[in-house]
Amino acid sequence: MRQPLPLGGLGLHPLESALNSRQRTPRFYCPPNEGGTLNRARTLQLREDQSHHALHVLRIKLGATLILFDGQGGEYTAQVCALGKRSVEVQLDTHHPIEREALRSVTLLQGISASDRMDLCIQKAVELGIAAIQPLETERSVVRVKGERALAKRLHWERVAIAACEQCGRNRVPQVLPILDIAQLRPSTDLSLELAPDASLLLREPVLAQPDSPIALAIGPEAGFSAQESERLGRLGFQAVRLGPRILRTETAGPAALAAIAALSQEF
Repeated sequence: MRQPLPLGGLGLHPLESALNSRQRTPRFYCPPNEGGTLNRARTLQLREDQSHHALHVLRIKLGATLILFDGQGGEYTAQVCALGKRSVEVQLDTHHPIEREALRSVTLLQGISASDRMDLCIQKAVELGIAAIQPLETERSVVRVKGERALAKRLHWERVAIAACEQCGRNRVPQVLPILDIAQLRPSTDLSLELAPDASLLLREPVLAQPDSPIALAIGPEAGFSAQESERLGRLGFQAVRLGPRILRTETAGPAALAAIAALSQEF
């Protein structure tokens, strides 16, 4: 006799069903400076760009469930209570004190690369739990940004980070710090590592040797750090480490290292 499929005939494991449900529920970031801190039994209107996305991309209906988070920790379920031609109003409901942060705090010091590569690196780093991102201007950086353009770049990268949090379920948005020239770097109390393909030390060795220390991870741009920059990093206390026998692209190296750190920390 054929056994009935669980969960409405979908044949899904309960955990898989819960994850799929969360993935299908649209998430929106509503920072405290936009209308006050989120709290239960409050109505609010989504930003114009969020409303446009909800109305014309997600095609949400009246009564639909959304998830809102303000970066202060946890998330709220909310119900769509009013729809306009260009506006969406929601009623906040239950607060869920859910944290999805990485077990190990890592700050990524990323040499600025071409726009699409830098965006990809930030997006994947956020998905993998990065705590903060420090863009570095280096000798071999293809992109050079100063003044207002530097501010515009930072705001763009912040939007990339926010979108990644909305997608991956994080309720805290990692900080994207102002662009810093590598010559301005100062020593850190964190476990400081520089990814270098010719290093004799494997990444796992210092990570496992100091399991409780936050990590500062420096990665060069497309052509890597110059010899002078690597020497300076060494004087600042950075240990040169490698991931394996292959040379990874700059947009691959960061996510690969973060995934390795997560595995070594038994998060995966």
